[in-house]
Amino acid sequence: MVELSRETRTCGVVGLDLGDRRSQVCRLDRESGAVLDETRITTTGPSVQRYFEGLAPHLVALEAGTHSAWVRQQLQHLGHHVIVANPVKVQAIASSRSKTDERDARCLAQLARVDPELLAPVQPRSEAAQQALAVVRAREGLIGARTKLINQVRGSVKVFGARLPASSTASFARRAEPALPVELRPALEPLVRVIAELTKEIASLDRDIEALAQKWPVTQRLRQIRGVGALTALVFVLLIGDPHRFARSRAVGAYLGLVPIRRNTGESKPQLPITKQGDRLLRRLLVQASHYILGRFGQDSDLQRFGRRLAQHGGKNGKKRAVVAVARKLSVLLHRLWVSEADYVPLYQSMAA
Repeated sequence: MVELSRETRTCGVVGLDLGDRRSQVCRLDRESGAVLDETRITTTGPSVQRYFEGLAPHLVALEAGTHSAWVRQQLQHLGHHVIVANPVKVQAIASSRSKTDERDARCLAQLARVDPELLAPVQPRSEAAQQALAVVRAREGLIGARTKLINQVRGSVKVFGARLPASSTASFARRAEPALPVELRPALEPLVRVIAELTKEIASLDRDIEALAQKWPVTQRLRQIRGVGALTALVFVLLIGDPHRFARSRAVGAYLGLVPIRRNTGESKPQLPITKQGDRLLRRLLVQASHYILGRFGQDSDLQRFGRRLAQHGGKNGKKRAVVAVARKLSVLLHRLWVSEADYVPLYQSMAA
Protein backbone atom coordinates (compact mmCIF):
# COMPACT_ATOMS: atom_id res chain seq x y z
CA MET A 1 0.00 0.00 0.00
CA VAL A 2 1.10 3.56 -0.72
CA GLU A 3 1.46 5.39 2.60
CA LEU A 4 1.00 9.19 2.47
CA SER A 5 1.96 11.66 5.16
CA ARG A 6 -0.64 13.79 6.83
CA GLU A 7 0.62 16.88 5.01
CA THR A 8 0.41 15.17 1.62
CA ARG A 9 -3.15 14.00 2.28
CA THR A 10 -4.38 17.59 2.66
CA CYS A 11 -2.60 19.10 -0.37
CA GLY A 12 -3.30 18.95 -4.08
CA VAL A 13 -2.60 16.29 -6.63
CA VAL A 14 -0.46 16.71 -9.75
CA GLY A 15 -0.41 14.51 -12.83
CA LEU A 16 2.84 14.87 -14.78
CA ASP A 17 2.99 13.36 -18.28
CA LEU A 18 6.69 13.32 -19.08
CA GLY A 19 7.85 13.86 -22.65
CA ASP A 20 11.35 13.84 -24.06
CA ARG A 21 11.35 17.62 -24.62
CA ARG A 22 8.18 18.97 -22.99
CA SER A 23 5.94 17.64 -20.22
CA GLN A 24 2.27 18.27 -19.45
CA VAL A 25 1.19 19.24 -15.92
CA CYS A 26 -2.32 18.91 -14.50
CA ARG A 27 -2.95 20.08 -10.90
CA LEU A 28 -6.17 19.13 -9.09
CA ASP A 29 -7.76 20.20 -5.84
CA ARG A 30 -7.46 17.33 -3.35
CA GLU A 31 -10.99 17.64 -1.97
CA SER A 32 -13.18 18.59 -4.96
CA GLY A 33 -11.08 17.23 -7.82
CA ALA A 34 -11.41 20.54 -9.69
CA VAL A 35 -8.66 21.40 -12.18
CA LEU A 36 -6.54 24.20 -10.71
CA ASP A 37 -3.88 24.43 -13.39
CA GLU A 38 -2.96 22.85 -16.72
CA THR A 39 0.30 23.90 -18.32
CA ARG A 40 3.29 22.62 -20.25
CA ILE A 41 6.89 22.80 -19.07
CA THR A 42 10.18 21.78 -20.64
CA THR A 43 11.61 18.48 -19.42
CA THR A 44 14.67 19.98 -17.76
CA GLY A 45 15.80 20.32 -14.18
CA PRO A 46 15.51 24.14 -13.98
CA SER A 47 12.00 24.08 -15.48
CA VAL A 48 10.79 21.41 -13.04
CA GLN A 49 12.41 23.37 -10.21
CA ARG A 50 10.68 26.63 -11.15
CA TYR A 51 7.19 25.10 -11.30
CA PHE A 52 7.26 22.87 -8.22
CA GLU A 53 9.40 24.80 -5.75
CA GLY A 54 6.62 27.29 -5.07
CA LEU A 55 4.00 24.62 -4.31
CA ALA A 56 3.18 23.18 -0.91
CA PRO A 57 3.80 19.41 -0.67
CA HIS A 58 1.70 17.70 -3.34
CA LEU A 59 1.08 14.14 -4.41
CA VAL A 60 2.71 13.90 -7.86
CA ALA A 61 1.94 11.00 -10.20
CA LEU A 62 4.09 10.29 -13.25
CA GLU A 63 4.65 7.32 -15.53
CA ALA A 64 7.81 5.22 -15.45
CA GLY A 65 10.08 6.16 -18.32
CA THR A 66 13.40 7.64 -19.39
CA HIS A 67 13.12 10.79 -17.27
CA SER A 68 11.13 9.44 -14.33
CA ALA A 69 14.16 8.63 -12.10
CA TRP A 70 15.75 12.08 -11.99
CA VAL A 71 12.37 13.86 -11.93
CA ARG A 72 11.28 11.74 -8.96
CA GLN A 73 14.48 12.54 -7.07
CA GLN A 74 14.17 16.27 -7.74
CA LEU A 75 10.52 16.40 -6.70
CA GLN A 76 11.20 14.48 -3.50
CA HIS A 77 14.02 16.90 -2.71
CA LEU A 78 11.46 19.71 -3.04
CA GLY A 79 9.24 18.00 -0.46
CA HIS A 80 6.64 16.37 -2.71
CA HIS A 81 5.40 12.78 -2.47
CA VAL A 82 5.98 11.05 -5.82
CA ILE A 83 4.27 7.98 -7.26
CA VAL A 84 5.83 6.40 -10.37
CA ALA A 85 3.04 4.58 -12.20
CA ASN A 86 3.52 1.35 -14.09
CA PRO A 87 2.47 2.21 -17.67
CA VAL A 88 1.58 -1.40 -18.45
CA LYS A 89 -0.89 -1.53 -15.56
CA VAL A 90 -2.51 1.85 -16.17
CA GLN A 91 -4.94 0.63 -18.81
CA ALA A 92 -7.01 3.85 -18.69
CA ILE A 93 -4.03 5.61 -20.28
CA ALA A 94 -2.40 2.88 -22.33
CA SER A 95 -5.60 1.77 -24.11
CA SER A 96 -7.24 5.17 -24.57
CA ARG A 97 -8.38 5.87 -28.14
CA SER A 98 -8.19 9.63 -27.69
CA LYS A 99 -4.69 9.85 -26.30
CA THR A 100 -3.20 13.33 -25.76
CA ASP A 101 -0.68 14.72 -23.28
CA GLU A 102 -3.41 16.77 -21.59
CA ARG A 103 -5.68 13.74 -21.14
CA ASP A 104 -2.82 11.57 -19.89
CA ALA A 105 -1.74 14.12 -17.27
CA ARG A 106 -5.32 14.62 -16.11
CA CYS A 107 -5.93 10.86 -15.93
CA LEU A 108 -2.78 10.38 -13.82
CA ALA A 109 -3.90 13.09 -11.42
CA GLN A 110 -7.45 11.72 -11.16
CA LEU A 111 -6.30 8.15 -10.50
CA ALA A 112 -3.82 9.32 -7.87
CA ARG A 113 -6.53 11.38 -6.17
CA VAL A 114 -8.99 8.46 -6.02
CA ASP A 115 -6.55 5.71 -5.02
CA PRO A 116 -2.76 5.68 -5.65
CA GLU A 117 -2.85 1.87 -5.82
CA LEU A 118 -4.70 2.17 -9.15
CA LEU A 119 -1.40 3.35 -10.62
CA ALA A 120 0.38 0.11 -9.61
CA PRO A 121 3.41 2.10 -8.29
CA VAL A 122 6.79 0.74 -9.32
CA GLN A 123 9.65 0.26 -6.86
CA PRO A 124 12.16 3.15 -7.13
CA ARG A 125 15.81 2.18 -7.49
CA SER A 126 18.72 3.68 -5.61
CA GLU A 127 21.28 5.81 -7.39
CA ALA A 128 23.90 3.07 -6.96
CA ALA A 129 21.56 0.54 -8.59
CA GLN A 130 20.88 2.91 -11.49
CA GLN A 131 24.62 3.41 -12.06
CA ALA A 132 25.23 -0.35 -12.02
CA LEU A 133 22.37 -0.92 -14.46
CA ALA A 134 23.88 1.73 -16.75
CA VAL A 135 27.03 -0.40 -16.98
CA VAL A 136 24.94 -3.48 -17.78
CA ARG A 137 22.93 -1.64 -20.44
CA ALA A 138 26.14 -0.28 -21.98
CA ARG A 139 27.47 -3.83 -22.29
CA GLU A 140 24.22 -4.92 -23.96
CA GLY A 141 24.54 -2.08 -26.46
CA LEU A 142 28.10 -3.09 -27.37
CA ILE A 143 27.09 -6.73 -27.74
CA GLY A 144 24.23 -5.76 -30.05
CA ALA A 145 26.54 -3.65 -32.21
CA ARG A 146 29.14 -6.43 -32.40
CA THR A 147 26.53 -9.00 -33.39
CA LYS A 148 25.25 -6.81 -36.24
CA LEU A 149 28.76 -6.22 -37.56
CA ILE A 150 29.64 -9.92 -37.40
CA ASN A 151 26.48 -10.80 -39.33
CA GLN A 152 27.27 -8.14 -41.92
CA VAL A 153 30.80 -9.45 -42.44
CA ARG A 154 29.66 -13.06 -42.74
CA GLY A 155 26.85 -12.11 -45.14
CA SER A 156 29.18 -10.07 -47.35
CA VAL A 157 31.61 -12.97 -47.64
CA LYS A 158 28.86 -15.44 -48.57
CA VAL A 159 27.81 -13.28 -51.53
CA PHE A 160 31.24 -14.00 -53.06
CA GLY A 161 30.88 -17.76 -52.53
CA ALA A 162 33.23 -17.95 -49.56
CA ARG A 163 32.71 -18.70 -45.88
CA LEU A 164 34.47 -17.62 -42.74
CA PRO A 165 35.57 -20.23 -40.17
CA ALA A 166 33.24 -21.01 -37.28
CA SER A 167 34.21 -19.22 -34.10
CA SER A 168 32.86 -17.68 -30.95
CA THR A 169 31.99 -14.00 -31.00
CA ALA A 170 34.97 -13.27 -28.75
CA SER A 171 37.45 -14.84 -31.18
CA PHE A 172 35.71 -13.81 -34.42
CA ALA A 173 38.03 -10.92 -35.30
CA ARG A 174 41.20 -12.96 -34.75
CA ARG A 175 39.99 -15.91 -36.85
CA ALA A 176 38.13 -14.01 -39.55
CA GLU A 177 40.79 -11.50 -40.59
CA PRO A 178 43.21 -13.93 -42.30
CA ALA A 179 40.26 -15.74 -43.97
CA LEU A 180 38.79 -12.67 -45.71
CA PRO A 181 38.73 -12.88 -49.54
CA VAL A 182 41.36 -10.64 -51.10
CA GLU A 183 38.83 -8.65 -53.11
CA LEU A 184 36.82 -7.83 -49.96
CA ARG A 185 39.66 -6.85 -47.65
CA PRO A 186 39.48 -3.09 -48.32
CA ALA A 187 35.78 -3.08 -47.40
CA LEU A 188 35.69 -5.58 -44.52
CA GLU A 189 38.99 -5.11 -42.68
CA PRO A 190 37.79 -1.85 -41.04
CA LEU A 191 34.71 -3.69 -39.78
CA VAL A 192 36.84 -6.50 -38.36
CA ARG A 193 39.03 -3.97 -36.55
CA VAL A 194 35.94 -2.35 -35.02
CA ILE A 195 34.70 -5.81 -33.94
CA ALA A 196 38.06 -6.43 -32.24
CA GLU A 197 37.80 -3.11 -30.37
CA LEU A 198 34.22 -3.88 -29.32
CA THR A 199 35.37 -7.25 -27.98
CA LYS A 200 38.02 -5.53 -25.84
CA GLU A 201 35.47 -3.05 -24.45
CA ILE A 202 33.00 -5.84 -23.67
CA ALA A 203 35.71 -7.76 -21.82
CA SER A 204 36.49 -4.60 -19.81
CA LEU A 205 32.80 -4.18 -18.90
CA ASP A 206 32.65 -7.85 -17.90
CA ARG A 207 35.37 -7.13 -15.34
CA ASP A 208 33.45 -4.08 -14.14
CA ILE A 209 30.30 -6.18 -13.70
CA GLU A 210 32.26 -8.76 -11.72
CA ALA A 211 33.49 -5.97 -9.44
CA LEU A 212 29.98 -4.53 -9.11
CA ALA A 213 28.63 -7.93 -8.10
CA GLN A 214 31.01 -7.87 -5.13
CA LYS A 215 29.20 -4.75 -3.82
CA TRP A 216 25.98 -6.76 -3.49
CA PRO A 217 27.10 -9.82 -1.45
CA VAL A 218 23.79 -11.62 -2.02
CA THR A 219 24.86 -12.22 -5.62
CA GLN A 220 27.43 -14.73 -4.35
CA ARG A 221 24.64 -16.77 -2.80
CA LEU A 222 22.64 -16.73 -6.04
CA ARG A 223 25.68 -17.82 -8.04
CA GLN A 224 25.70 -21.14 -6.19
CA ILE A 225 23.36 -22.30 -8.97
CA ARG A 226 25.52 -23.47 -11.84
CA GLY A 227 24.54 -21.46 -14.89
CA VAL A 228 23.88 -18.25 -12.94
CA GLY A 229 26.86 -15.95 -13.40
CA ALA A 230 27.77 -12.52 -12.11
CA LEU A 231 25.70 -10.74 -14.78
CA THR A 232 22.48 -12.68 -14.17
CA ALA A 233 22.79 -12.50 -10.38
CA LEU A 234 23.57 -8.77 -10.42
CA VAL A 235 20.72 -7.86 -12.77
CA PHE A 236 18.30 -9.97 -10.73
CA VAL A 237 19.26 -8.19 -7.50
CA LEU A 238 19.19 -4.72 -9.08
CA LEU A 239 15.81 -5.13 -10.75
CA ILE A 240 14.06 -6.89 -7.87
CA GLY A 241 15.32 -4.29 -5.39
CA ASP A 242 13.58 -5.12 -2.13
CA PRO A 243 12.86 -8.88 -2.11
CA HIS A 244 10.37 -8.55 0.76
CA ARG A 245 7.89 -6.64 -1.39
CA PHE A 246 6.85 -10.04 -2.77
CA ALA A 247 4.68 -11.91 -0.30
CA ARG A 248 5.45 -15.21 -2.06
CA SER A 249 8.43 -16.21 -4.16
CA ARG A 250 6.09 -17.50 -6.87
CA ALA A 251 5.01 -13.93 -7.58
CA VAL A 252 8.46 -13.18 -9.00
CA GLY A 253 7.79 -15.34 -12.07
CA ALA A 254 4.67 -13.32 -12.88
CA TYR A 255 6.49 -10.04 -12.17
CA LEU A 256 9.11 -10.94 -14.79
CA GLY A 257 6.51 -11.94 -17.38
CA LEU A 258 7.38 -15.65 -17.32
CA VAL A 259 3.83 -16.93 -16.74
CA PRO A 260 1.39 -17.79 -19.57
CA ILE A 261 -1.40 -15.44 -20.59
CA ARG A 262 -4.75 -16.73 -19.32
CA ARG A 263 -7.95 -16.33 -21.32
CA ASN A 264 -10.07 -19.21 -20.10
CA THR A 265 -13.73 -18.95 -21.07
CA GLY A 266 -16.12 -21.80 -20.39
CA GLU A 267 -14.61 -25.03 -21.67
CA SER A 268 -11.96 -23.23 -23.69
CA LYS A 269 -8.47 -23.20 -22.13
CA PRO A 270 -6.09 -22.24 -24.95
CA GLN A 271 -2.32 -22.51 -24.57
CA LEU A 272 -1.01 -18.95 -24.90
CA PRO A 273 2.49 -17.45 -24.78
CA ILE A 274 3.97 -15.84 -21.70
CA THR A 275 2.98 -12.28 -20.77
CA LYS A 276 6.49 -10.76 -21.23
CA GLN A 277 5.50 -7.91 -18.93
CA GLY A 278 8.72 -7.80 -16.94
CA ASP A 279 12.18 -6.56 -17.81
CA ARG A 280 13.30 -7.97 -21.16
CA LEU A 281 16.99 -8.20 -20.24
CA LEU A 282 16.46 -10.15 -17.03
CA ARG A 283 13.97 -12.45 -18.71
CA ARG A 284 16.50 -13.19 -21.47
CA LEU A 285 19.29 -13.84 -18.96
CA LEU A 286 17.09 -16.30 -17.04
CA VAL A 287 16.21 -18.09 -20.28
CA GLN A 288 19.92 -18.33 -21.16
CA ALA A 289 20.63 -19.78 -17.72
CA SER A 290 17.77 -22.22 -18.28
CA HIS A 291 19.35 -23.40 -21.54
CA TYR A 292 22.60 -24.05 -19.68
CA ILE A 293 20.85 -25.93 -16.87
CA LEU A 294 19.09 -28.19 -19.37
CA GLY A 295 22.20 -28.61 -21.54
CA ARG A 296 24.95 -31.18 -21.47
CA PHE A 297 27.06 -29.18 -19.01
CA GLY A 298 24.22 -28.51 -16.60
CA GLN A 299 24.43 -29.83 -13.05
CA ASP A 300 22.17 -32.69 -12.00
CA SER A 301 19.50 -30.85 -10.02
CA ASP A 302 15.78 -30.62 -9.36
CA LEU A 303 15.58 -27.88 -11.96
CA GLN A 304 17.23 -30.00 -14.62
CA ARG A 305 15.12 -33.07 -13.89
CA PHE A 306 11.92 -31.02 -13.92
CA GLY A 307 12.81 -29.42 -17.25
CA ARG A 308 13.80 -32.66 -18.94
CA ARG A 309 10.60 -34.41 -17.81
CA LEU A 310 8.57 -31.54 -19.19
CA ALA A 311 10.49 -31.61 -22.48
CA GLN A 312 9.88 -35.34 -22.93
CA HIS A 313 6.14 -35.20 -22.28
CA GLY A 314 5.35 -31.70 -23.49
CA GLY A 315 4.46 -32.50 -27.08
CA LYS A 316 5.74 -30.76 -30.18
CA ASN A 317 6.87 -27.61 -28.39
CA GLY A 318 7.90 -29.43 -25.24
CA LYS A 319 11.52 -28.30 -25.22
CA LYS A 320 10.61 -24.65 -25.72
CA ARG A 321 8.04 -24.74 -22.94
CA ALA A 322 10.50 -26.58 -20.69
CA VAL A 323 13.08 -23.81 -21.09
CA VAL A 324 10.55 -21.13 -20.12
CA ALA A 325 9.22 -23.21 -17.22
CA VAL A 326 12.75 -23.74 -15.86
CA ALA A 327 13.44 -20.01 -16.21
CA ARG A 328 10.30 -19.31 -14.19
CA LYS A 329 11.26 -21.82 -11.49
CA LEU A 330 14.79 -20.40 -11.49
CA SER A 331 13.46 -16.89 -10.74
CA VAL A 332 11.43 -18.31 -7.85
CA LEU A 333 14.45 -20.23 -6.53
CA LEU A 334 16.71 -17.17 -6.72
CA HIS A 335 14.23 -15.14 -4.71
CA ARG A 336 13.83 -17.94 -2.18
CA LEU A 337 17.58 -18.23 -1.66
CA TRP A 338 17.75 -14.46 -1.22
CA VAL A 339 15.06 -14.07 1.44
CA SER A 340 15.81 -17.31 3.31
CA GLU A 341 19.62 -16.86 3.22
CA ALA A 342 19.87 -20.61 2.75
CA ASP A 343 22.54 -22.50 0.84
CA TYR A 344 21.59 -24.03 -2.49
CA VAL A 345 21.04 -27.78 -2.50
CA PRO A 346 20.72 -29.00 -6.13
CA LEU A 347 18.68 -32.12 -5.28
CA TYR A 348 16.79 -30.78 -2.27
CA GLN A 349 13.36 -32.00 -3.41
CA SER A 350 14.66 -35.37 -4.60
CA MET A 351 16.39 -35.97 -1.29
CA ALA A 352 13.24 -35.04 0.61
CA ALA A 353 11.20 -37.44 -1.50
